[in-house]
Amino acid sequence: MRFALIGIILAIFFIISLPLYLVAYLLGKKDPKKQVAFSQAIVKRVLRIILCIAGVKLDCRGVEQVPKDEPIMYIGNHRSYVDILVGYCTVPTLTGFISKDELGKVPFIRIWMRFLKCLFLKREDGKQGFQVILQGIAQIKDGFSIFIMPEGTRNHGEELLPFREGSFKLSTKTGCAIVPVAMKNTDKVVGNHFAWFHPIKVTVVYGAPVYPDSLDKEEKKFIGAYMQNIMKQMLENID
Repeated sequence: MRFALIGIILAIFFIISLPLYLVAYLLGKKDPKKQVAFSQAIVKRVLRIILCIAGVKLDCRGVEQVPKDEPIMYIGNHRSYVDILVGYCTVPTLTGFISKDELGKVPFIRIWMRFLKCLFLKREDGKQGFQVILQGIAQIKDGFSIFIMPEGTRNHGEELLPFREGSFKLSTKTGCAIVPVAMKNTDKVVGNHFAWFHPIKVTVVYGAPVYPDSLDKEEKKFIGAYMQNIMKQMLENID
């Protein structure tokens, strides 16, 4: 039943998206930030409806710690496709996600993601990955935040996977703050069969911003490991 209702919502969203695409496109011609703000407001509402129908009770904490007047590099632990949904529902700044390349090939979804300045990463292509990082750096310099999962892939184990140090060039090359986002229970929303949803509480905790230039030489050199330790502690402290 929940799956069918979500299908109906997506069908309605697809229909109303056709004129909204034009609005977003025209806004982008005048001001890219207005395009992202318009698109993000719409996508947030739709994703909140989807999570509500799926039975997710979203508990978001710590957003007040996030600087609102500057671009941010958000990092999140990666357990499920639901991570992106709860991330977009709670992120307080204009933000594009770095997502796997396959989502960039999905009709309808890819258009909204491009309006939101999402970037698409081919994990097996190191050269393309480097170009994505350069694009992300440029977007941060233009005033847009970036959300990335530095584990690099969905983690099905109990411990965090090593954070990829290259991801943090988005921050070290721009000086922007890194905000850790710890998400718990996103992997429990969808069962083994995608059509089955489990009503559950999902907790999202935004940590205090970390500026790379405030770290000592060793911490900055291994900033991925440093932020992984912060994320680990945050996850352990979620009740």
